[in-house]
Amino acid sequence: MALTKEQVMLEYVKCMRDTPYALKTYLQTYDNTVSRYVPLELFPDQVSLLRDYEEYEENIALKYRQAGVSTVTAAWISKRLVFAKKEQPEKILIIANKLDTSMEMANKIRAFVDQWPKWVGAGFSADKNSQRHYKLTNGCEVKAVATSRDALRGYTPTILVFDEAAFIEADGDFWAACMASLSTGGKVIVVSTPNGYDPIYYEIYDQAVRGVNNFKISEMFWWKDPRYSKDLFLVPTEDMVDYLLNKDEKDHSGNISFEDTDPYERDYDVIKEYFAKGYKPCSTWYEKMVKKLKYDKRKINQELNCEFLGSGDNVFDSKQLEYIKENTIQDPPNKMMGNSLWMWKEPIEGHKYIMGVDVSRGDSEDFSSIQIIDFDDREQVLEYVGKIPPDSLAEIAYKWGLMYNAFCVVDITGGMGITTVRKMQELGYKNLYIDGVDTTNIWSYNAKAQDKIPGINFNNKRVQIIAAFEEYVRHKFKIRSSRLYNEMNTFIYVNGRPDHQKGQHDDLIMGISMAIYVGESSFQKLEKVVEKTKMMIESWTVSNNDSVGKQLHFDPVLPNTHMMSERNKMNSGPSKDDYIKYGWLFGGKR
Repeated sequence: MALTKEQVMLEYVKCMRDTPYALKTYLQTYDNTVSRYVPLELFPDQVSLLRDYEEYEENIALKYRQAGVSTVTAAWISKRLVFAKKEQPEKILIIANKLDTSMEMANKIRAFVDQWPKWVGAGFSADKNSQRHYKLTNGCEVKAVATSRDALRGYTPTILVFDEAAFIEADGDFWAACMASLSTGGKVIVVSTPNGYDPIYYEIYDQAVRGVNNFKISEMFWWKDPRYSKDLFLVPTEDMVDYLLNKDEKDHSGNISFEDTDPYERDYDVIKEYFAKGYKPCSTWYEKMVKKLKYDKRKINQELNCEFLGSGDNVFDSKQLEYIKENTIQDPPNKMMGNSLWMWKEPIEGHKYIMGVDVSRGDSEDFSSIQIIDFDDREQVLEYVGKIPPDSLAEIAYKWGLMYNAFCVVDITGGMGITTVRKMQELGYKNLYIDGVDTTNIWSYNAKAQDKIPGINFNNKRVQIIAAFEEYVRHKFKIRSSRLYNEMNTFIYVNGRPDHQKGQHDDLIMGISMAIYVGESSFQKLEKVVEKTKMMIESWTVSNNDSVGKQLHFDPVLPNTHMMSERNKMNSGPSKDDYIKYGWLFGGKR
């Protein structure tokens, strides 16, 4: 039914003032469950999201898969476009990691623009009308681009949208350029599911939580979505995947059901209190989604739980990282060298220490690091990180290595470490690991090994070295450093290879991984050799032997006759006094 001019004016004003009303009244979306277009219904969290878009210039939405955030965002943008004045046109720029992703958002906006009634007075312009870039008759534009340094060239947006921002592969410079494009005014909307501790989306979110930036966080959780939480119930469990996999064997008496409560009337503050007590949410929809994701915890955290920890391709398990954060991280009592060097424990006499030294040029993006671990207590005791030349790093390693009497391994990959290790040799440091030399067999030690350059080629053994650290973490090795913990959060598999996320670092991980790997391959094996040698020596020494005579003390390596010549005595091997004198070789005095 056609509206009169007066009705159009009233409707126009009402739509301008009430965005939820406008979207629900004039827009439709396709519903797969009924295979047809239905009115765009909005549930409370979506209405709250729209209000945030209206009120705040900088917005970040944390969402689960199928939350409808992209749809609602596209609908809101379409309203901004068709109601814009010609003298103040909107210019929308959509950025995503892939062009297809940004174009999908642009096409959603286009579909909604086409649904608005003709009385709004805006349609598509023939001047520019492609899937990647189109204009409206009122001067508004929509442009979709993939992430690149040229994404903003020649285009100043009034609304900048980052779709699936956690998956954008870019650095801080790209983000700074994007924000600079809004310096004259405009809005920015960042939308994504989590993807671990990525350098853009997570960093914005984390800074917003800490109040460092001006972004308004809009959190969307599936258990507040009326479509998916009709039969919501809470389970007292630490591991929901384990619960669902073994549901038939579990005790369900502690579960709390909210099925009889209307999702629109639930007290979600009460539900959050249960979360604090260790309960986790579940529903029929959630269980079906978990099955579709094949019980993959990483994907479940990413797609459903809105959790950063455990949602990326992390090398270290999220539970292990949680344990470290809650139980082993300590603020160092001693911070030196301008906060570059942290020390948790002074050396303990008799303990074995290993020092890992990761070397950078001193002027690149990477840092040099030193890690010292107590091999006996399985604990991190000292850490240094900084940008200094390799020879200066050697002086620091020499000083603290001597203090702990630490066995030292230096990364000589790429040649930078050679300068460091040669400087340490020049200073007189003796306890240096030499790759390819069997230091576990002290009887066959080759003096020519001193001609080799001490150190380890990290790239040749990267997987084994990282695996040694990861295994130690699983067996509750004590990580003390928050700096190291932060690196572990952003250490992921990149094309199947353990590496740091773009824009992050792994210098501290490299240092401690080398120390643990060498400790396992050298100290532990040497302990076994020493123990076997001690047992052998002890089996040789007995109180008496009847075949020799009670008046004689039998020792197979000592002469048992007084008639031996001086020459034979000299060639007879070590004496008992020798064993007493050099007993430290076998782990202690005899």
